[in-house]
Amino acid sequence: MPRDNRALYNEWLTSVTDEELKAQLLAMDDAAIDAAFFSDLSFGTGGLRGVMSAGTNRMNIYTVAKATRGLAKYILSTYPEEKKVAIGYDSRNNSERFAKLAAAILADMGIKVYIWSELLPTPMLSFAVRAHACSIGIMLTASHNPAEYNGYKVYREDGCQITEAMAEEISAYIAKENTFPETISPDFDALLNSGRIEYIKEEVYEDFMSEVMKNSLWDMNADAVQPSIVYTPLNGTGRRPVLDVLARRGFQKVETVKEQLLPDGNFPTCPYPNPEIPTAMALGLSYAEKLGADILLATDPDCDRVGVGARTPEGTYTLLTGNEIGLLLLQYILERRTASGTLPSSAVVVKTVVTTDIAPRIAEAYQARTIDVLTGFKYIGEQIGRLEEEGHEGDFIFGFEESCGYLTSGYVRDKDGVLAAMLVAEATAYYASRGKNLCEALADIYEKYGYAKNSLNSYTFEGPTGFANMQAIMHKLRCGMDTIGGLKVEKVLDFKEGIMGLPKSDVLKFLLEGNSTLVVRPSGTEPKLKVYFSIAARDEAGAAALTDKLAKEIENLIFS
Repeated sequence: MPRDNRALYNEWLTSVTDEELKAQLLAMDDAAIDAAFFSDLSFGTGGLRGVMSAGTNRMNIYTVAKATRGLAKYILSTYPEEKKVAIGYDSRNNSERFAKLAAAILADMGIKVYIWSELLPTPMLSFAVRAHACSIGIMLTASHNPAEYNGYKVYREDGCQITEAMAEEISAYIAKENTFPETISPDFDALLNSGRIEYIKEEVYEDFMSEVMKNSLWDMNADAVQPSIVYTPLNGTGRRPVLDVLARRGFQKVETVKEQLLPDGNFPTCPYPNPEIPTAMALGLSYAEKLGADILLATDPDCDRVGVGARTPEGTYTLLTGNEIGLLLLQYILERRTASGTLPSSAVVVKTVVTTDIAPRIAEAYQARTIDVLTGFKYIGEQIGRLEEEGHEGDFIFGFEESCGYLTSGYVRDKDGVLAAMLVAEATAYYASRGKNLCEALADIYEKYGYAKNSLNSYTFEGPTGFANMQAIMHKLRCGMDTIGGLKVEKVLDFKEGIMGLPKSDVLKFLLEGNSTLVVRPSGTEPKLKVYFSIAARDEAGAAALTDKLAKEIENLIFS
């Protein structure tokens, strides 16, 4: 039976009691109604994510409450032991409200809840799940999405994001829930006073910081070179832990971007707070230039990613890509652990299939093996768990993805911007002690292992027809291409067929002549089609020209 958007709209109009949401409903025209009600907000391996507004396809107290009631019933029917959930939240508008709403619903349904008393990074939620032996974790965040978004990420008992199978089971419970029960939210304060909700203690924060510090590889003693650092949390959660870890590690020359230091869900100076994009980093770079800093560090709102701006040998500044940061950290880790005698004989590096293929060459030079996984840090977390189950817990030395996510041990099972900020600062000091800045260290990597330009183009397909359009494009690409941008297609890896021992996923990877690759996939968290380029050439100019050529051909195919 076709979905009746107008009937759903009328149901919400008569049932919603929240004044702000009611006003949004009254202001909707037909197009807005269709956009807000054409589907339910999808619950996948990233939980929920969407624009904050009224409607079934939006993040609001009703969709969050419905999802939480369904999740609670999944927990009650699945876990025979004591049922516990950890909850965290970031600086986004409504994150704390949604977090306390979820906590109250879970506690009222008989589930013990541990919740952070302040906004803190996503990796600290992953850590809290493990510290309190919880069945499930919930993080209220939309990561690096624009200010109008929020999200509801769900973690399993090992601190890793839920799998596809778990997401499907939880979705089935959510689908049975009524959007408008008699009571939307139980009394949070009463449940807190009763002990059914408990604030996570400061000692868990200290334990987390201790685990981060264990990953340090460079001693900032009195003789060490002190790099000059500018740091910005992009109005997110990183301020306390990142400044804390830098201070504990002995970094003394740290300045902050004042306009972006305090939490602000409107992100007034960076409406798209993604450290991968230049506009989000522009203010921080202006600080770095004014102060003559060696590096700019930026963490996204939930502080699981880190972006880096670096001073060039000429004294100008450049933004490093997520792949470049990953290569620098990988080289740094391998060099330092080799020098200290702590590199395992069977060391393992884990990366996603869209991440630079230079990494395996570096790993191989140190007799380390590389495992490729699907896009999403949860798959890197899964590999850490598998290594532990096989008795190889210490073999994992580095996991990273091109979107600025990094991890070097299993204390959490998600990317950690606090750890990454510390390691980038350390690497800067380490290479400075050898008379090099980060750009020069990166040039050494390219000289030894070959140059490749890695870039990402995203194409937005919103609304009811967006998903269908992306599916049609993927079908078109699967019909076969002999060349792309003049490069011969030597092989196509279709991950929808479940290859390389990986779960089936709507991802295509084209292996092109000359060690270049192209990956295309629909995003799992945004209405976007993403195209990843890794183009090998003699130098940056040649790779850039070839990338532009490939991008134009792909765009012609997408929009034809």
